[in-house]
Amino acid sequence: MLYKMFEAQHQLLGPWRIAAEAARGWYAHPFSPLSYTPIARRIAASTDLFLRVTQRYEKPAWNIDSTLVDGKTVAVEAVVELDKPFCRLVHFRRALESRRNDPRVLLVAPLSGHHATLLRDTVRQLLPEHDVWVTDWVDARMVPLSAGPFHLADYVDYVREFITLLTDPQQPNLNVISVCQPTVPVLCAVALMAQDGFPHPPKTMVMMGGPIDARKSPTAVNNLATQKPYSWFEQNVIQRVPEKYPGYSRRVYPGFLQHLGFVAMNPDRHLNAHWDYFNHLLAGDDGSAEKHRDFYDEYNAVLDLPAEYYLDTIKAVFQEFALPKGRLFIRDQLVRPQEIRDTALLSIEGELDDISGNGQTEAAHLLCFNIPAQRREHYVAPGAGHYGIFAGRRWRETICPKVRDFIRTHA
Repeated sequence: MLYKMFEAQHQLLGPWRIAAEAARGWYAHPFSPLSYTPIARRIAASTDLFLRVTQRYEKPAWNIDSTLVDGKTVAVEAVVELDKPFCRLVHFRRALESRRNDPRVLLVAPLSGHHATLLRDTVRQLLPEHDVWVTDWVDARMVPLSAGPFHLADYVDYVREFITLLTDPQQPNLNVISVCQPTVPVLCAVALMAQDGFPHPPKTMVMMGGPIDARKSPTAVNNLATQKPYSWFEQNVIQRVPEKYPGYSRRVYPGFLQHLGFVAMNPDRHLNAHWDYFNHLLAGDDGSAEKHRDFYDEYNAVLDLPAEYYLDTIKAVFQEFALPKGRLFIRDQLVRPQEIRDTALLSIEGELDDISGNGQTEAAHLLCFNIPAQRREHYVAPGAGHYGIFAGRRWRETICPKVRDFIRTHA
């Protein structure tokens, strides 16, 4: 019902949006006489802000067409190498003149509401010196019911399949980077492969800002999960996809609810950002306005999560803390991170992370105690929030070089 109400209010806003678009044209187009009236800029800014607040944001493009390799511009093409019902494995192919022995990187993007393109800056910085592959998760509302459910165990299976696919037995050099939520399923996948005797485990695991042990430095995200019973999430946030989508009747955690949750964590910050955007438009500061649009085009583009996976994660990761307690089972097999011995581990946290608190990712070292100390490292990025550990200046100037050096050292 909530999902249908959301769709209905968007349709009801349709006439208002048409009027706003017309007004923006009348008062902003340089060929319109109305654009030279004293109130033109204010009306144009108001209608522009209204349109941005009420519009639907589609999945953004990667917009990665080239990179620099040894100082030379090289063309890049994002190619879907494996298309599964809930995920596409995307390879960023570099048009290299000659073969390079760059480490292969599987970048596991979070399935937590945003599209994988949120890691655009992560990919850009890795491309010059790595062969980059990314998990591009599919919006659950676009997956027909015939594809079946998608549980946390299925997520782990996907990661295991991708690792196997990308491992070259003749020259194994695969490195896995997980950002935020996938730190848990990635650790499970690597541990289970070690338990099953997989002959060529990943050379390195880089875990960034994830809830390995959500008991440490709990944030607002963690507190919500512990304050509400499992039944509350099942009854209040799980919705069925409306008729207009391929995934009609699939149970999902809607992206618009996740987005509301993101905004509710820092309402003043978002309100001030939109007020600043309005003032930039009034002042004719196109550069600052464009930066705002670029950020919110990505931030506001959300996807639906499969209900089974979402509820499994709430229960196992945020309520039962099953992994750090040694009680997490994937398809009746106990996950034993202590079986990981041949994969180096780098954990990264942001000093100011308000989504995965300090110590939550570092907990991986306590679980993977059979990895030699000289092959384990933990880093806390000063002044970095959650998004700052994989995008922005701190990622580019400090964190990415550390990731690169760690991979080069141990791969």
